[in-house]
Amino acid sequence: MARMLSALAILAIITTTLSAEEIDVSTLRTFGTMGKQVRVLKGHKEVELFNHQGKGCLTHMWFGGNFKGYEQTRIRVYIDGEQQASIDMELFLGHGMGFNDAYAPWGIARIGKTGHPSGVYNTYRIPFGTSVRITAQAAPGADDNSFFWWIVRGTENLPAEIGGVRLPERARLKLYKLLDHRAKPLEEFTMCDVKGAGALYQTTMAAKALRQSGSWKDLSYMEACVRAYEQGQTEPLMLSSGLEDYFLGTYYFNKGRFANPVAGLTHLDKKDNSFSGYRFHEDDPVFFQNGLRLTCRCGETLGDEVLHDPPETVYTTYVWMYQW
Repeated sequence: MARMLSALAILAIITTTLSAEEIDVSTLRTFGTMGKQVRVLKGHKEVELFNHQGKGCLTHMWFGGNFKGYEQTRIRVYIDGEQQASIDMELFLGHGMGFNDAYAPWGIARIGKTGHPSGVYNTYRIPFGTSVRITAQAAPGADDNSFFWWIVRGTENLPAEIGGVRLPERARLKLYKLLDHRAKPLEEFTMCDVKGAGALYQTTMAAKALRQSGSWKDLSYMEACVRAYEQGQTEPLMLSSGLEDYFLGTYYFNKGRFANPVAGLTHLDKKDNSFSGYRFHEDDPVFFQNGLRLTCRCGETLGDEVLHDPPETVYTTYVWMYQW
């Protein structure tokens, strides 16, 4: 027994030592900034909100305002001096909300909206190696020169993790967008197609059927299965048994809005057959080593049977990938 206790004690010491070596807490330094009631969104030009030199992770962003077009304010994150931002998002879509749906309050650890019309936040872990720069730009048609609020925070030398796995230092979070894609019934369309190794982090979708016959079948585009193909593969990894299932709903979201740490429904209108939702893969990671193509289908078949009568549908999708 004494020998066993000694062995366990030694193992505990080794584990503690390895953990300390993985993250030297003496190198961690939190940085950040805020803007309070500032008129920076002038002339619909891109303006810098924050610029930081160093290595680490962004850990928090929050935005506030009350003006026409607030929902479509463009937020860009430039990593390591890049000229074209690897993260370029509309404010609401970048936080899982489609159709400018301002419903509140709702929130989880990673994203949420606590007020009206603003109070939008995220705690995405966005790694950078030498610098990070954040900008904002008012949307076309938005009120000009309105008050804007923001908070940005991060920590130097903090690594990114997904699924309990520490990602390589070279890992970067990138956003891939598909905007207003009009899909034919049963069309399988690509939401993103990336090379190399990485992990799927999050998906946001806003979809609206183009047929409004008054039949429940107008929502049958939701029969779609989400598929992931590694490069060169013809057989996919099936990520859902239906589209609402991918976002953890069921029966065409028959219970309405919800938000949980894995997925949520941020908009549902059964009069115009539209929905938006978010789906995180942080605790349900989808890793890939040789590229990944993520697809959706406008409706679905089961064997030779077309499931119901899917209409043409318009899709906007945001796919977030860690890549290295």
